[in-house]
Amino acid sequence: MSNSEDSQQYINDMLVKEEDEASGDDSDRQDGHGSMLREQDRFLPICNIIKIMKVPVPQNGKIAKDARECIQECVSEFISFISSEAIERSVAENRKTVNGDDLLVAFNNLGFDNYVEPLSIYLQKYRESNKSDRNLFLDSSYMQTDEGEAGKQ
Repeated sequence: MSNSEDSQQYINDMLVKEEDEASGDDSDRQDGHGSMLREQDRFLPICNIIKIMKVPVPQNGKIAKDARECIQECVSEFISFISSEAIERSVAENRKTVNGDDLLVAFNNLGFDNYVEPLSIYLQKYRESNKSDRNLFLDSSYMQTDEGEAGKQ
């Protein structure tokens, strides 16, 4: 499918979802496998959303409950949208694990081109920092082994 067809399908799915929400309560929601989804399973934890939202707000400022809930839903939908595209790519390549590169391709395919470069830089730095952390761990465990053997002699 092309990006425009994917986008249209997503919009159609969202419209159907909105109609379902208007006609019934959340307790009737099911995932693609027929099991019931609870609200806390569909959305990111509200406490995490609040922590992020508080950063630009002045210390004496407040965030309305409906604003927090709206952002919670939007962020959760956005993550699901990007993740679905990344999962499709990994499945198409017969892989069971979604990686950072899959997410970058998903951002690009879905028209979020402005995010690709900064996220690529972040992913590269993250991978480098994890590699150096692993090397430090290996080096320190190696040194402990040498010291332990030296103490025995």
